Amino acid sequence: MASASAPAVRVRFCPSPTGNPHVGLVRTALFNWAFAKHHQGTLVFRIEDTDAARDSEESYTQLLDSMRWLGFDWDEGPEVGGPHAPYRQSQRMDLYKDVAAKLLDAGHAYHCYCSQEELDTRREAARAAGKPSGYDGHCRDLSAAQVEEYKAQGREPIVRFRMPDETITFTDLVRGELTFTPENVPDYGIVRANGAPLYTLVNPVDDALMEITHVLRGEDLLSSTPRQIALYKALIELGIAKEIPSFGHLPYVMGEGNKKLSKRDPQSSLNLYRERGFLPEGLLNYLSLLGWSLSADQDVFTIDEMVAAFDISDVNPNPARFDLKKCEAINGDHIRMLDVKDFTERCRPWLQAPFAPWAPEAFDEAKWQAIAPHAQTRLKVLSEITDNVDFLFLPEPAEDEASWNKAMKEGSDALLRTAREKLEAADWTSAESLKEAVLAAGEAHGLKLGKAQAPVRVAVTGRTVGLPLFESLEVLGKEKTLARIDAALAKLAA
Repeated sequence: MASASAPAVRVRFCPSPTGNPHVGLVRTALFNWAFAKHHQGTLVFRIEDTDAARDSEESYTQLLDSMRWLGFDWDEGPEVGGPHAPYRQSQRMDLYKDVAAKLLDAGHAYHCYCSQEELDTRREAARAAGKPSGYDGHCRDLSAAQVEEYKAQGREPIVRFRMPDETITFTDLVRGELTFTPENVPDYGIVRANGAPLYTLVNPVDDALMEITHVLRGEDLLSSTPRQIALYKALIELGIAKEIPSFGHLPYVMGEGNKKLSKRDPQSSLNLYRERGFLPEGLLNYLSLLGWSLSADQDVFTIDEMVAAFDISDVNPNPARFDLKKCEAINGDHIRMLDVKDFTERCRPWLQAPFAPWAPEAFDEAKWQAIAPHAQTRLKVLSEITDNVDFLFLPEPAEDEASWNKAMKEGSDALLRTAREKLEAADWTSAESLKEAVLAAGEAHGLKLGKAQAPVRVAVTGRTVGLPLFESLEVLGKEKTLARIDAALAKLAA
């Protein structure tokens, strides 16, 4: 908890509504949310939608829906409101225009009339001379006559921020002390020629006006931090900002080939994980491990345990590799942590159209309730439930030629006939009795249980792997089990 003298923690999560949310974005949201919760602070949810060509209402709606699905609540922002509304940048344009005018009037910014062709030519020359290729300050101190000449040519200027000629040093909450020299941080654009404000202006201006105390964001934005610190100093001088926030830059999330995970990578889409049946708590547990850990020997924990322990100084600055198999394993652990009743309800979407291959009227609630505890011990993601229980609700087991060929070896017909005989005489109120029946059938043919049960499993469920076999037979029932063994015998005979 923050001390009585320290300012209350205020962090922000400010995505752009472009395309589907991705896991890197979720990891950033998670760390900000956990940081705010840990310090009993405020999370501001802000929408950066100034890029009309790429932003969409559909993406905006998906963002809000994703935040709710993940269990993130926000203290200020869309649908909640707050003292710094509106929280969509597209609705704050007059504010940015006013700040840009004040920066120009105070000499912290200036009009730049350079064409793109001129900029490119001078950058190439600088590179050829072994010098930094950033903006060279050509328009920093134009005379009135030069300005009039550019205007007469019909040039429309952008607005550039005037970087101070000084070294900028700050302490990154994740990476420690960092220093940037003036030649590596040139003047930069803050307003386009058409008057539209750029991210370089609107992001720090909103942070200043919303009194953000800590900026936790991706490593890819690290290079813009010295620019923003200089802008903050100007905003403080103008009475627009109160203080410079603390910055913490989170490590890259790496995908295949040790490349940064991008929106184009299939495994980056949050929607993919929702559709496959990842639990929000399982996915968040795994994403928290991409740069942070609760302890050296504990990978599985609840979100409450994470919040209680989360410290931004514990985040590892090194890139974190996304491992889908580990993500699935941790999600499976969270599935097993659920109350059985909760598990049965969370599986519902995958027991109905369009996922379920059986007719709606074929679904049997009693059978589902009986098999659910056994299914819960096996799943990595909820969508796996469909294939695991379809044998209960389909009129015949699913056809899987590979499974049939693998299990039905020479002598399988004789084994199945013996197993049928033993099962018919077994106690069908006891899975253990059914196991003993198949075990006895195997012994009669010189087979151990593992080999003996394979043909029975495929005959009854259609697959070589699945839920615990004898509990499955008990739930399916004697009549259907024996009928499926008979059908398998008939198929073998044919």
